[in-house]
Amino acid sequence: MVVRQETRPPGDASPQPEVFRAAAASLLAARLRPEVSVEPMPAPQRIAPYATALSADVEVDDEELATGRIILLHDPHGNDAWGGTFRFVSYVRAEVDPSLASDAMLGAVGWSWLTDALGAHEATHSALSGTVTRVSVENFGVMSDEEPSAQVEIRASWTPEVDAEATAADLRDHVEAWGELLCTAVGLEPLPEGVAMIAQRRGQRGS
Repeated sequence: MVVRQETRPPGDASPQPEVFRAAAASLLAARLRPEVSVEPMPAPQRIAPYATALSADVEVDDEELATGRIILLHDPHGNDAWGGTFRFVSYVRAEVDPSLASDAMLGAVGWSWLTDALGAHEATHSALSGTVTRVSVENFGVMSDEEPSAQVEIRASWTPEVDAEATAADLRDHVEAWGELLCTAVGLEPLPEGVAMIAQRRGQRGS
């Protein structure tokens, strides 16, 4: 797990809070679909005193259909804008059928993919906010033979519910919801009942 800290004055060797260490470790314990692979990535250093991040790709038949990242921020003193001491920031970009790019409901539907996933995984949260952006690409000139393409981008942030007095936090449900969002965005059907999720790492594929 890559954890980047805010730059601190020389001689300040403050250890990471136990609640943050536990929360960061729990992210990699999330169980995701076989099509999703994840790996730690560098986290922003100046948004919060402590941060950790994951990136993910969704691949089907060796074709990358979606990519995303999720960042967990922590401020032990709390943040009025967050309404808590933790905050998730996520991003998803997925290929979609070009016909969907002109659908007036795509924004609302894309946002519902996120809210439904958070609800399905019982990832309790507050202060949810974000945007849904559609990107439509047409090709001209020497590229005119290439098919049009479209993508949807979903950016969101939310505050996970964590007991302020807790010394550990398990936030894997939030990563599992984010993983479901990635898969829903590319149109993957729900897994059949009884098919288990697995913990994925970059370069690993489940069957």
